[in-house]
Amino acid sequence: MKHGKHVAVVGATGAVGREILLCLERRGWKPSEVRLLASARSAGRELPFAGGSRAVEELRPESFRGVDVALFSAGSAISREFAPHAAQAGAVVIDNSSAFRMDEDVPLVVPEINAEDVRLAARKIIANPNCTTIVTLMALAPLHRAFHCRQVIASSYQAVSGSGAQGIVELEQQVQASVRGEALTLQVYPRQIAFNVIPQVEAFIDNGYTREEMKMQNESRKILHAPELRVSATCVRVPVYRSHSVSVTAVFEGAPDPGRAREVLAAAPGIQVMDDIAAGSYPTPLDAANGDDCLVGRIRVDLALDNALAFWVVGDQVRKGAALNAVQIAEIL
Repeated sequence: MKHGKHVAVVGATGAVGREILLCLERRGWKPSEVRLLASARSAGRELPFAGGSRAVEELRPESFRGVDVALFSAGSAISREFAPHAAQAGAVVIDNSSAFRMDEDVPLVVPEINAEDVRLAARKIIANPNCTTIVTLMALAPLHRAFHCRQVIASSYQAVSGSGAQGIVELEQQVQASVRGEALTLQVYPRQIAFNVIPQVEAFIDNGYTREEMKMQNESRKILHAPELRVSATCVRVPVYRSHSVSVTAVFEGAPDPGRAREVLAAAPGIQVMDDIAAGSYPTPLDAANGDDCLVGRIRVDLALDNALAFWVVGDQVRKGAALNAVQIAEIL
């Protein structure tokens, strides 16, 4: 679908929307037309693409006439309202929000893991998973195929850009205010994020977990076709600009060897193994920032649980956790 197709990007002026345009350009897309759609206040704004610039248009129900693929990244409310219009107009919708992820008739796809599920898109809507789920499963899925995972305990270390541009602004303002000894303003996060970590990403629900943490279980089950998989996650916001990190302990049916696990991961698409502790080689958020691949290291036998491996995986949540994954879905249609 790279050439001669009419592509629409909904939410084009946002961080993920701009990253989608960058991914299209970097991966050699030559669409016959690119339609940039956003709110009325962004209409007329020029965005760069393929050596030139394109004007942003106001998003309307009739915006999708002639569109082949519509890449949505404007939030759940916008997706629920406008994705059906796009599908009815004949476009295939690839949606970055949580609006349709758990709908039975909407496939939830990470191309390296379950590309074949795109054929199940009866409503012409395909969902992009949560960014933390994508980063985690890029490492977990190859190990699951090799050793069959039964349980996961995970703790995430999520960058402020996962909250959008306003998350970055709040961290920067709080750092500057802290250095100057001034009072801090809390708008995006419930607690100070500068020089701190916050063990809450999204709202809490009745079971004591947050919505983000439950996405880790529910989405992983759907993507891996593993309805019995049990996931206990703690999602944490950290004062890092870009790239999410996840500490994972995975329990398998048998006792996987770390050396064999490294081989499995090294052969997996979209993964780079950085795991040489003698050389001080392990991935950090800076290593993954602005990169396509997820990086995995610290692979070792878990000392508390039988048949378990512990590992650390890092990925750029704006790139692979959102924009790139959506573009890859479009490429396999």
